[in-house]
Amino acid sequence: MIRPIKALVIRNLIKLKRDKMKLFLNIFMSGLFLFIFSFVIKSTAVGVEHPMNYLISGIIIMTVFQSSLTNSMNILEDISTGFMKEILVAPIFRWQIAIGHVLSATIISFLQGIIIVIIGFFMGLSINFLNGLEMIGLMLLVGLTFSSLGLYLATISKESGNFQLLIAIISFPLTFLSGAYIPTMALPNLIQPLVYLNPLTYTTAAFRFISLDMGNMSSEALVKAGIAFNIFGFTITPFYSVLAIFTMCFIFFNLCVKRFNYADFSRVKVFRHKH
Repeated sequence: MIRPIKALVIRNLIKLKRDKMKLFLNIFMSGLFLFIFSFVIKSTAVGVEHPMNYLISGIIIMTVFQSSLTNSMNILEDISTGFMKEILVAPIFRWQIAIGHVLSATIISFLQGIIIVIIGFFMGLSINFLNGLEMIGLMLLVGLTFSSLGLYLATISKESGNFQLLIAIISFPLTFLSGAYIPTMALPNLIQPLVYLNPLTYTTAAFRFISLDMGNMSSEALVKAGIAFNIFGFTITPFYSVLAIFTMCFIFFNLCVKRFNYADFSRVKVFRHKH
């Protein structure tokens, strides 16, 4: 039961190893955002004690989020190469294929997040052993959550172009409204309701709470730092944020596995370059 899942995970990791340019571009974009927004964060992070660490932790979790979504496109590449047709006729269940793809995307996004963590150490990020373990756990949870969402979107997309557009429509607004690059308290009041409706807002806040070791701060201080949110008198603490991530993970994972079981991959179109 586990062997097909393990085989798919290993196979996708080998694909990543061979496609070094894709890995480099993902890391390069994260580094570019880190460089650009380091100038913005110094003037907008009011109430934040260590603004660069605040920014680095946001970019780490956004790297995991974006990588987990985009790596789900591997399934469309498998369709274009004929690999999916071969694996569907193999004596394994479809849910095993779905879990294999989700886990491989989760691991890949986690590894890319770890690379940004290492870069962050050279820029002043400091964490203790316990916080490091909690960061690893949350990165894996976020990777699993949005890898599941990415696979679900891939299975309902009939063309790879539609999938890429869908990912862009989802990821860019959610990313910039999450407070990962610009603190939520620095955003205009007009768009604050969108910030509170954004699931990535709570993902980013929970990760910062752990990575910046803010456990000794009061609720009022966490609200001021953009780590907790006071909505109509109710304070959404990092505990509730983590609970929300668990809930999203459960929903997206079940949705993607169920959808994958009934997906008609013969209707999926993948653009190919003509030589």
